Amino acid sequence: MRKRQFKRNLVAYSFIAPNFLGFAIFTLGPIILALVMAFAEWDGNNPMKFVGIGNFIELFKEDRFTSSLVNTIVYSLFTVPFTLIIALGLAILLNQKIKGRNFFRTVIFFPYVASLVAVAAVWNMLFTPAKGGIMNQLLMNVFHAQPLKWAASSGTVMLTIIMFSVWKNMGYYMVIYLAGLQGISEDLYEAASLDGAGAWKQFVHITIPQLKPTTFFVSIMLTINCFKVYDIVYMLAGGSNGVVGKSAMVLVYYIYEEAFRNWKLGKASAAALVLFAIVLAITIIQFRGEKNYAND
Repeated sequence: MRKRQFKRNLVAYSFIAPNFLGFAIFTLGPIILALVMAFAEWDGNNPMKFVGIGNFIELFKEDRFTSSLVNTIVYSLFTVPFTLIIALGLAILLNQKIKGRNFFRTVIFFPYVASLVAVAAVWNMLFTPAKGGIMNQLLMNVFHAQPLKWAASSGTVMLTIIMFSVWKNMGYYMVIYLAGLQGISEDLYEAASLDGAGAWKQFVHITIPQLKPTTFFVSIMLTINCFKVYDIVYMLAGGSNGVVGKSAMVLVYYIYEEAFRNWKLGKASAAALVLFAIVLAITIIQFRGEKNYAND
């Protein structure tokens, strides 16, 4: 019996082993190494030198890090609510029985699955800083306003990045909200209509409470993704060189520069640990808020 049980366990572990080895080598190992390097000074070549919390002290004394932290927070504070509101509004609109709704769902979802390089190239053409750009032509001819430099100006680069992020990701979260809306029983709306509740009261007292788990999931995913943003900033702002780069610098790009351009792996690991702590704290707060709301 023991021999037979051992063979069964061996077979089971053989199925688990490839995935576990991949996780251990490419995920768990780098996480442990990053935790160690956060308290050390290392350039990847010379011996590692333990510096305690020196990396963290140096981080918060550096203007580039504080700027990247502030930029990331500002980006998240604007991107998360705008994406939530627009995605929910589109989901409610396209959940109605309107002509061509499947076409419009596809069109809105397409930017999310499209290549970021291609989409960013089109976006840069639309928002070109020249007066001949489509958006600047619209500003001058319709609103009689001065043309903007958009991603080429330190004053508007973050606005451009936020607009692009909302536009690119709203289709994905719209689909999630559509799934949530289709899970709400029609009986609730019919009962509310019989009681004399209008569309706004139905939205406030039925749709919003029923979509609370969906909104909770979307808000957590959006927040985490906003704090991890890198590729959009790189494609639109052109990296981190110059004044524009400083205005668009985010935490993940700062980590990349410190690790693979300046070869300060310990400092980059400390910044990554700070990023992890921020995301963890926000997630815990959101979970507690969700739990307290459910208890109420």
